[in-house]
Amino acid sequence: MYTRSHPTLPRSTLWAENGMVASSHPSASLAALDILREGGTAMDAAIAAHLVLGVVEPMSTGIGGDAFCLYAPGGCCEPPVAYNGSGRAPAGLFAEFLLEQGIRELDTESAHSVTIPGSVDAFCRLHEDYGKLDLERVFAPAIQCAEEGYAVAPVIARYWARAEEKLRQGEESTRRFLPRGRPPRPGDLLRNPELAHSLRDIAQQGRRVFYEGWIAEDLVAALRAESGVHTVSDFAAHLGEYVAPISTAFEGNRVFECPPNGQGIIALLMLNTLSGLDLGSMDPLGAERLHLTLEAGRLAFRDRAAYLADPAMAKVPVESLLSADYADRQRTAIDPNAAMHPIPPTDIPMHRDTVYACAVDRDRNAASLISSLYDSFGSGVVGSRSGITTHCRGAGFVVSPGHPNCVAPGKRPMHTIIPGMLARKGRAVMPFGVMGKDYQPWGHVHVLQNLCLYGMEPQEALDLPRFTHDEGLAMMEKGVPAAVCQELVKRGHRVQTASEPLGGGQLIRIDWERGVLAGGSEPRKDGIALGY
Repeated sequence: MYTRSHPTLPRSTLWAENGMVASSHPSASLAALDILREGGTAMDAAIAAHLVLGVVEPMSTGIGGDAFCLYAPGGCCEPPVAYNGSGRAPAGLFAEFLLEQGIRELDTESAHSVTIPGSVDAFCRLHEDYGKLDLERVFAPAIQCAEEGYAVAPVIARYWARAEEKLRQGEESTRRFLPRGRPPRPGDLLRNPELAHSLRDIAQQGRRVFYEGWIAEDLVAALRAESGVHTVSDFAAHLGEYVAPISTAFEGNRVFECPPNGQGIIALLMLNTLSGLDLGSMDPLGAERLHLTLEAGRLAFRDRAAYLADPAMAKVPVESLLSADYADRQRTAIDPNAAMHPIPPTDIPMHRDTVYACAVDRDRNAASLISSLYDSFGSGVVGSRSGITTHCRGAGFVVSPGHPNCVAPGKRPMHTIIPGMLARKGRAVMPFGVMGKDYQPWGHVHVLQNLCLYGMEPQEALDLPRFTHDEGLAMMEKGVPAAVCQELVKRGHRVQTASEPLGGGQLIRIDWERGVLAGGSEPRKDGIALGY
């Protein structure tokens, strides 16, 4: 059992009996809580939160991005509903076309990295199927924020300032996001009336105005002005889909993730590899736990690079990757005392910035919803009439003919955003998510282990210092003890202290026996968990 190493922590776990929401901004959490108190479902609340986040945290998400969802109606997880709201490359985008122009990698600031945004379709479809309140009511808080203005929060202001150079590259991004000639400071009041108009039209007319109406025309014009090959027909052709979730067993629970093209399978791979090791007996911040998890993650990310792609256009060996036999082989490759140099090759045959919000309502519907623009302020391309920032999720493609994840017309890229759902005995016990691009599988594993192996409360599980492996380096948050870092170096890791906090997350645990909810929200962000 984990014991706090400090007498106090920044936040306590939130407890409530009726409903609960958790997001990365207070305004989003409050909007979602109001929805729940009015009788809306967890889906209504989660969508409302994301729409607000798209206004008040514009570098991270917005209706010009993508979304994924796991939903447990009435708490039923046999299995949960899963929705893939990721967009496809335009019909005119070929790898050969890019290579002829000397483009061998899709840059996040290129219009070619903009796949058709899937969030609006996802929000509208999920609301139609699992919402209760009118769509206009769900959109209302975001419209109000965009129209009347919102005060910029401290962490958001810090991330905003780092994107200044990118924002100055475009006339629209400069006008809209540097309105005083500089990035906003904490407490500055900002408005986006054009975005408010777009949101209002979608609330009144539904997804069609985004994909077939004036909004599509506006975004296509903005993208083509930056050499994009997008057409209104590409937008009109977009449609997300319900998919079968994937899962694995973990400490008497079932962990559900969305299937590829998302990277949820990487979190499951890591859990499977580590399940045969006695991590529960180890210090949560000890070198043993960190070393084994780093090695399992390195193996899983090797497989991500090799296999993860759009399953509609490439063979992704999901069953083989999640098999017990493969987990055993992965585990055998790990030396408990030394880092692998190099990582051994895979033995499965080849077949040629983000926000998260979760909600649980009185009826125990549980929503795990995540959306993203991918990079800070996405591609930087903004519609002049719509005020919508387009994402750059196509940067997840590779420009290498023959690779499973090579860019192609109508294809979805490898996706990093992953909602999670923990279940036990067929019932949802926790919608959860941990943001941060490539960090997300690490975050899922870290938080689940903290809860299930070390007995931490939800807020403690989010608070504990984090680690990851990135570009050959074992990255440690500042709270990881120096002695642990030194021991990892002895085991062959190249250790570096992360300059910034790793990721962000929210979760809500359902205590079915006592009839209460326990929630936590990321201390590294501006957000909060609220309940009633």
